[in-house]
Amino acid sequence: MIDWLIEPFEAAFMQRALLAGLLAGVNCAVIGVYIVQRRMSFFGGALSHTVLPGMVFAFLRGVDVFWGALGAALATALGVGWLSRRREVGEDAAIGVVLSGMFALGVLMMSQVNSFRDFNALLFGSVLGVAAQDLWLAGAVTILVLLAVALINKELELASVDPEYACVIGARPNRMRTLLLVITALSVVTAVRVVGALMATALLITPAAAALVWARSVRGAMLSAVIVSMLSVFVGLLVSYHYDWSSGAAIVLAATACFGVSWLVRVIQR
Repeated sequence: MIDWLIEPFEAAFMQRALLAGLLAGVNCAVIGVYIVQRRMSFFGGALSHTVLPGMVFAFLRGVDVFWGALGAALATALGVGWLSRRREVGEDAAIGVVLSGMFALGVLMMSQVNSFRDFNALLFGSVLGVAAQDLWLAGAVTILVLLAVALINKELELASVDPEYACVIGARPNRMRTLLLVITALSVVTAVRVVGALMATALLITPAAAALVWARSVRGAMLSAVIVSMLSVFVGLLVSYHYDWSSGAAIVLAATACFGVSWLVRVIQR
């Protein structure tokens, strides 16, 4: 059994894949708690799809897809933040408009290429092909996300629980919300590399949802979500290696199984 657990990670590419998955899982789990708590899961799903045109553009230009995805994610976050502040457009409508427009643009750009197989890694992830440069980028994003959360954690909690009171005492909830959108964009970009554009939402939402079933505090939820996320990455890579499954799909299914167990145990306990 020990050999079955250790054998896959003796290869260098599996070690890089595990480290990349853990880094992406940590920052997504931390930010995901705020996203789920504020009922912004739809926005997380929108981000994972709207990075597609940026990734396709970078791929066609021979640039690292990380930068293309980052540009598209930031544009989406700022665009949704700006539209949702207008009285003429609600937040859900703003997200829907940006999501459909950006994803359609990505599909249109993909249609200009003769073979869609070139974009399989963008859609479904390529964590097994992670290079050393990708690890440095993922590490930098994780440090930046954790540092930002540590600095504005109280403001984010207050803006999430009672935005009106936050506005009264000068906490500027609108600014906090925009900053949260930008940080979420950074987290989603790292998740796209691990599980692909079509499933990145799961790494952001599912561990946090599983943690919030039990957690009694934001910090407790973050810690539990990080544990669920890291376990999902480890189990997903392990299963994908031994049974020749898609690594991104295996990670997402592992996270979904953790949520199912957490929810079921909580229901039985009640």
